[in-house]
Amino acid sequence: MPLNPLRRSLLLSGLCSAAGVQALPRRALQFPRDFGAHKDFRTEWWYITGHATAAGRLFGFQLTFFRSRVDATQGMTSRLAAKQLIFAHAAVTDVQGQKLWHDQRIARSSGAAELDLASASERDTAIVLRDWSLQHVAGGYRAHLAAGDFQLELKFSERQPLLLQGAQGLSSKGPDASQASYYYSQPQLEVGGVITLKGQRFSLDAGTAWLDHEWSEALLHPDAVGWDWIGMNLFDGSALTAFQLRDKAGAALWDGGSFRSGGTRVKDAPYIFSRGEVIFRPVRRWKSPLSQATYPVEWIVRTPADFYTIKAVIDQQELDSRASTGAIYWEGLSDLFDSQGRHVGRGYLEMTGYAGALRM
Repeated sequence: MPLNPLRRSLLLSGLCSAAGVQALPRRALQFPRDFGAHKDFRTEWWYITGHATAAGRLFGFQLTFFRSRVDATQGMTSRLAAKQLIFAHAAVTDVQGQKLWHDQRIARSSGAAELDLASASERDTAIVLRDWSLQHVAGGYRAHLAAGDFQLELKFSERQPLLLQGAQGLSSKGPDASQASYYYSQPQLEVGGVITLKGQRFSLDAGTAWLDHEWSEALLHPDAVGWDWIGMNLFDGSALTAFQLRDKAGAALWDGGSFRSGGTRVKDAPYIFSRGEVIFRPVRRWKSPLSQATYPVEWIVRTPADFYTIKAVIDQQELDSRASTGAIYWEGLSDLFDSQGRHVGRGYLEMTGYAGALRM
């Protein structure tokens, strides 16, 4: 969510009451239609995180496209009216160089193709934001993002079936029935392509990625200030999601996630975590010199699948997105260890609300 099971709806819509918002009905997700945009919903995002090696070096990367409906313009007939806003974030973690590179974009969409700098198809995943793009193609995805100091030319190949989060794709985000989203994941994507840093090209040898797509009309719990989330690809082919939504005292308001086994059991239904089954406990913290926020960069996370330890590969993976979504948050490549201390996976940890409660 993202930002993930919770994620982008907070960034784009703000933290406020869900009063007056109707509960989302359970429905069967339909593909390829639900790969595409859902412009009648207030907020939506497509989110890919992953890691890959090139010339013996390890890189992490994340790219996120957000779509936000502009309620005030929906009744306007002008072809210039901005009916939707499209945002995007991208980042590369250079583990050897101990550096995070990141950039962002924002543009409006009126629905008039000849006028727009951004668009999101409703038929399938096909998002364009100026010179950035993400497209669903046969067997996977293609992404192109040309930023100031880096460039991503990535291809993602599907190796497993979709993972429907929550109740067959309807994911609860709080105690109110309206606090929910439609949400699916695509774990264990195979990664190829090229990462370019300051003009130096790195052809990727091997890598694994995770995709989330989520859309919602509801706003989240009014007492929430942020969340902690992990999406982890395990080396045996399993997939782990866990999250908690926090109040200003740091207590968990809501939690959830899922676990799906790999190997011959990958086609089994995932185990969906119930409220109270996930507990995040911070172990080590890092203070950002930019925001002065203090983030837990090592956690013990209890889930029904196991007790896991999550460790950031480098501490400095804070993103300043005030020029687009208005938030500062931490999102970065992290390693996963099981209760026996074995390194069993790698993925992304995201933490929001530490540099200030998320507000519009």
